Amino acid sequence: RPAWRDERLSVGLPESGMKMKRLSSVSEDIEFTFTPLVVLELAKDTNDKAIEWFTQRIKEKKHLGGAHLKIKPLDDQAGNSQVYLLGASWRRLLVGAEALGLVKEYQDGTMRAFTYQNKEDYKYFSGDSYDFLTMAERQYIIKRELENLRAINETMVPGHPQAKLYPGKSIIRRLQTSGLLLQLYPLHNKTELEKLSTIWYKRFHVALQPLNDIDKYFGQNIALYFAFLEYFTIALFPMALIGVPYYIFAWEDYDKYIIFATFNLLWSTIVLEVWKRWCAKLSYNWGTLLMKRKFEEPRPGFHGQLGLNPATGRKEPTYPNYKRLLRIYLISVPFVCLSIYISIFVMMIYFLMEDLAIAYNNEVQSFFSSILIFCPSIFYAVVIEVMNRIYKYAAEWLTSWENHRLESSYQNHLVLKVLVFNFINCFASLFYIAFVLQDMKLLRQNLAALLITSQILNQFMESVFPYWLQKHRIRKIKKKLRISSIEKLPLADQIQMQGEMGQYLVRICHNYKVVQSFINGHQILNGFYLWANFNC
Repeated sequence: RPAWRDERLSVGLPESGMKMKRLSSVSEDIEFTFTPLVVLELAKDTNDKAIEWFTQRIKEKKHLGGAHLKIKPLDDQAGNSQVYLLGASWRRLLVGAEALGLVKEYQDGTMRAFTYQNKEDYKYFSGDSYDFLTMAERQYIIKRELENLRAINETMVPGHPQAKLYPGKSIIRRLQTSGLLLQLYPLHNKTELEKLSTIWYKRFHVALQPLNDIDKYFGQNIALYFAFLEYFTIALFPMALIGVPYYIFAWEDYDKYIIFATFNLLWSTIVLEVWKRWCAKLSYNWGTLLMKRKFEEPRPGFHGQLGLNPATGRKEPTYPNYKRLLRIYLISVPFVCLSIYISIFVMMIYFLMEDLAIAYNNEVQSFFSSILIFCPSIFYAVVIEVMNRIYKYAAEWLTSWENHRLESSYQNHLVLKVLVFNFINCFASLFYIAFVLQDMKLLRQNLAALLITSQILNQFMESVFPYWLQKHRIRKIKKKLRISSIEKLPLADQIQMQGEMGQYLVRICHNYKVVQSFINGHQILNGFYLWANFNC
């Protein structure tokens, strides 16, 4: 279950007056105060007929092809967009939780898939407890229901003949590709977010991170990232304690490398196995390890003619498998091979620059020439990062174009594309230096340049730049509205401010794969990476 949260600005709706008032029986769908959970932004030039049709599809019952959600326009809007708030009744959220196969703790302490009929048998459930479902789960349920909105007999979006539809086509995807749907994002809850930030990072104290609270607010994906970061930072301590003295004393005999390599093998094996157990424990406690995937729903981007699923008996898009295989083997595989060829070509240019820098240093023997030796490695490290990011966008588009039915299949093909290219792009030069050139000095120099440069770039893109951008926009809005605090912002301005914040996602696998490859070649890098993890 992917968590639907991003790292936008921490503003949202006030908690007072927002709690849902329900009857004692959750079977009733009436008499509740609208609680917005998701923000939907349409383009200003969206036709009124399209808005009326889209909102009606959101409100309609499930058996009529709708999402059965609550939607209302944001009051006092300003600007060039139309913003709508989405929510759902308590009963609708519980029914959606059953449809998604969410796993909750039973009265006997076991984890079981939630069923609406037996809701009273689950631990922590009560008819008036809105906290039974976490913030991330409630917002994810709404997101999935919107993504499952598909055209029935429409041929186009009303008022927009260029936005073609056919039975089974995802309405959300068509609105996005047509430029009618600008944004769809979860809304922050100021009270819960303030509570989480207080126990997480606002107080200076030495303690483990509140992973359960992070999971409840941001979802499992974000919580697992910080769990891994915390675990790996602790695991780096023994490697840093051993690696730094190795580097400082600069022993000349090679026995130290044999000892260090042996310890590294034991360390990496133990760290990986312990993390697998810890990750499984967290996933079990958070109810995602046992989520049923036997009848996985089609992914939102999957399109095809509307047909009948023989397993579930429900209508859903169908697409011939041979067409998907043709796209994979005739387009995707050649694209990956071409990308790898370009990566190797760039690597050979790097070695040419390295030879020129070494030749110049041998000829001149100056301070400038000694500094110039490191420039090719640093430049190559920057190029690697740029190529990885560009290739990732291309791989995501290509995998989406392959039209995979299931999200798991889409992710598997995407990971395979990215993993193959990243491995060759990042590590081909290291293998070439180690086994072809057999130059230990150049290998150590290249290792240090790759790791340190990539860490600096990642720290800037994932920490410094988002922080500066957030502060800059806060100052800009304060100056524009002449207020002293963003807490005094009107509701419309708060939502607009949150919507303007971009997404800055981090790569969880980068931490382990880079260090695991580098620590045996340059011992001081363990301490540097430990410092980098603390700064995250």
